[in-house]
Amino acid sequence: MWRKLPITSLTPFTFQDYPEHTACILWFSGCNMACGYCHNPELVKGTLAKLPHEKIERFLASRRDRLEGVVLSGGECTLSSALPQFAGYLKNLDFKVKIDTNGTRPEMIAGLLDAGLVDFIALDFKAPAVKFQAITGMSAWPDFLRSLRLVAAAATGKELRTTVHADLLDRSDIETMISLLEDVGFRGTFVLQNFRMGRTLGNLKAPSQRLDLTGLAGAGLDIRFRNFPEAHGLVDS
Repeated sequence: MWRKLPITSLTPFTFQDYPEHTACILWFSGCNMACGYCHNPELVKGTLAKLPHEKIERFLASRRDRLEGVVLSGGECTLSSALPQFAGYLKNLDFKVKIDTNGTRPEMIAGLLDAGLVDFIALDFKAPAVKFQAITGMSAWPDFLRSLRLVAAAATGKELRTTVHADLLDRSDIETMISLLEDVGFRGTFVLQNFRMGRTLGNLKAPSQRLDLTGLAGAGLDIRFRNFPEAHGLVDS
C-alpha cells in the first residue's frame, strides 16, 4: 500500500528539477548504493522519520491546480514495491510523474513505462563498467545497463546525470560513457555535474586535480555542464 512508502520530506516547489515544468519533490528514504559524493547521507541510511501520509495527501490535493508535476527522488524510489500504485495515484490527480533513479531496478522501470505511469526519467550514470562497483559500492552494472537501454528506448522525457569528481573519474572515463550512450542509441540530455564540497556520505575532500572536459561531444547527445567554475572553460546550462 502506497501510504507505507518511506517518504521522509517534501520540497513544495521547484522549477529546476523537472525540466520545463513546475513541480514538488517527494524524498524517499533508503538507497542500495553508497556513493561517497552523495549529499543525502540521512536518506541513504534510512534514518529519517516518515511523513504522515495524511500530510502528503493534503499537500498534493492543495497543489492540483498549482503544480504540473511531482518528482520522486531520494534515496532510491524504485526500491519501494508500492511505487507503481503511488504513481497511479499521482496520475489520477493529473500530475506528471518524474523519477530520479540509479537504475538498479530495471524491472520496476520497465513496469512503470509499460503502464504509462512515468513521464520523465532522470537516470544517474555513476561510472563506466570498470569503475561502477568502486564508486557505487555494489556490483549492479548489468542491471544499470538494462535500465539504460530501457530509458534510451522510452518515449518519455529523459535525462542522464553524472557527478564528476576528478579523483574518481577522468576524461577517458567520460569518453567511454559517451561511447556507450551512442552504442545504445540514447538521444537526449547528458548532464555532467561538478562535485560540490559539503557534508557527504564518504566525507570526500576536494579533488586533488583539475579535469579537462572541454570539447566533449557525442552523436545525439546534448551535453550540459552544471556547477563548474568559469575557470574550467565550461558554461553551466
